[in-house]
Amino acid sequence: MVTAVLVGLCAFFFMVFIVILVFSASASAPSAVKEGTVLHLRLEGTLNERSKQTVYTSLGLDEYEHGLDDLLMAVSAAKNDDNVAGIFLEPGAFACGSASLSEIRSALIDFRSSGKFVYAYSGAYTQGAYFLSTAADSVFLNPFGTVDWRGLALQSSFYKRLLEKVGIEMQVVKVGTYKSFTEQYTNEKMSDANREQSQVFVSDLWNLICKSVSESRKVSVENLQLAADSMVSFQPADSVLAAGLVDVLAYRDDVVKQIKLRLGKDTADAVPIISPEDYVAQLIPDNGGEEVAVVYAVGEIDNGTTDGINTDKLSKQLLNLAKDDDVKAVVLRVNSPGGSAYGSEQVWHAVQVLKQHKKVVVSMGDYAASGGYYISCGADIIVADPTTITGSIGIFGVIPNIGPLADKIGLDHDVVKTSEGADFPRIWEPMNPIQQRRLQNYVNNGYSLFCKRCADGRKMQLNVLDSIAQGRVWSGVRAQQIGLVDKLGTLADATQLAADMANLSEYHVKSYPAKTSLWESLLDSPSFGVRLFAPKEFEREKKAIEQALKLDVLQAAVPLSYDIR
Repeated sequence: MVTAVLVGLCAFFFMVFIVILVFSASASAPSAVKEGTVLHLRLEGTLNERSKQTVYTSLGLDEYEHGLDDLLMAVSAAKNDDNVAGIFLEPGAFACGSASLSEIRSALIDFRSSGKFVYAYSGAYTQGAYFLSTAADSVFLNPFGTVDWRGLALQSSFYKRLLEKVGIEMQVVKVGTYKSFTEQYTNEKMSDANREQSQVFVSDLWNLICKSVSESRKVSVENLQLAADSMVSFQPADSVLAAGLVDVLAYRDDVVKQIKLRLGKDTADAVPIISPEDYVAQLIPDNGGEEVAVVYAVGEIDNGTTDGINTDKLSKQLLNLAKDDDVKAVVLRVNSPGGSAYGSEQVWHAVQVLKQHKKVVVSMGDYAASGGYYISCGADIIVADPTTITGSIGIFGVIPNIGPLADKIGLDHDVVKTSEGADFPRIWEPMNPIQQRRLQNYVNNGYSLFCKRCADGRKMQLNVLDSIAQGRVWSGVRAQQIGLVDKLGTLADATQLAADMANLSEYHVKSYPAKTSLWESLLDSPSFGVRLFAPKEFEREKKAIEQALKLDVLQAAVPLSYDIR
């Protein structure tokens, strides 16, 4: 029996090996793009900062993972490719941050400046998908379709009562009136300060979206607000058309016919289409000129996540680039809600060393807040998207007390020690006043250092910096107004700025760290054949508890439940 099972497993993995070899061989020699090709952006699922090569994506089994880098590269290259005639945008349920949507939208608008077309079609535009689609010169909606246009709501989840039921008390010390991360563990609703900053942020974002859509659709901001207030999302497609939100009501095959007519083709002819992933795969890398390095810092900072920022690796990467004579400038692409204050300090130091040798520009993505801002503040120039979530300059400490849980399950503890604080923190009992005071002093010192780093980097007086710190979250556009950000723009804008600062007339871009190969991802995967799924609601609660128990004592972070819907 055992032998048969082993033989079967060997045969299975051998077959997988052969399939991957065949796929890799076919993928290594992509076909050339035909004249009149249409770049097809079918956007559904999840957007990552960078594309990932896994067994599932390589075998074409996962069509719902996209990389922002590939999308932007494809649209940019297609603009100057004579064989690409236009773009067919089909957005669906697309999990994507506001700044990433804004970057793709800007790329589509830039693509249209070449005189080529962008047609957008959907049967059900989500609000983010609609915002993206307004970059098109023609927006089509299915005659029985909908456009989700109802304004923005920022929803925060609170786990205090859940943790109490489990038997866990989160002991919190913090600095920053607006530092809201810990509220999810200690509150049942938003504090007044958190409500204030959240309302300002969400209003800023909504105003930016309305202004952009108004300019593209030639519909006044007032009428866009009226459409949202009237819940146009639940009205017939004719009402959406009358409101000026779309251009044409049509079925998908009718849109394809319109594309053929635009290309001068007979309606019976096939239109050659190509996905952004396949299009990028056939591009020949441009290695001309000097090198501008783009270093990606994506995810939580050293909080035990497998796909977050490992500050040891990131710091070494930056220090190595400082010594690399081929690299003339560096763009640090930050998309992080923060995390470990200690880890953030290490990256800040590496940026300071790097600045002694190269110009350093930060490009902010969806998040560059708290620890994400910490690692950004020392750059020569900071570029953010108008909708970037940034700031949140504040520090907190969290120590769980699992005493009630231990009591429930009959778990007892005892200890021997050589000094009073030898076993601190004791997670099975609450802190005493002396311990709480000492931890508060520790957090205060961390906040003082954070503020000093930001004040020095932004060339501000400490009292001025403190007045806009206090853990407060800012939109990118407002952060520029108060001096936390220098310019508003995209990753491409930041890269060009870095090249200009290094006086480069010709340059090529190289991304760091190198992407994980298919084989590396296979070897790193703890379970190649198994993928676990759970409803999002349960995953969020599970993650909140896990995160609460694994946090470093000193944290600079914004809540991941900071969702805008």
